[in-house]
Amino acid sequence: VQLQASGGGSVQAGGSLRLSCAASGRAFSNYAMGWFRQAPGKEREFVAVISWSGRTTYYADSVKGRFTISRDNAKNTQYLQMNSLKPEDTAVYYCAADQSTTAVGSNYAQRGRYDYWGQGTLVTVPA
Repeated sequence: VQLQASGGGSVQAGGSLRLSCAASGRAFSNYAMGWFRQAPGKEREFVAVISWSGRTTYYADSVKGRFTISRDNAKNTQYLQMNSLKPEDTAVYYCAADQSTTAVGSNYAQRGRYDYWGQGTLVTVPA
């Protein structure tokens, strides 16, 4: 699976952005899809994940209630709608795929379980 993330940019605090991750290659619907982010000088951290069917999602506490993950299997694309952005959301955002057809939960917050990664897209929220 090849992943291409897009949609990053610079937005004022309180604003919104929608990231997209287009997948090509193997059957997109066989994969749980996640988003991670890495701020300068920090470890890559989990943001959100959505199951292969879209029925279950799981979020990091830091984004819960502000970010929404979704997917369109017909378009082989997943999305991350980010609202009420804060300066601490500034990071490179990466999409990732894990070959899984089960419900998702906290066990999907681990970077090591993902098989494929996109190249990242930068989100900047100036202080």
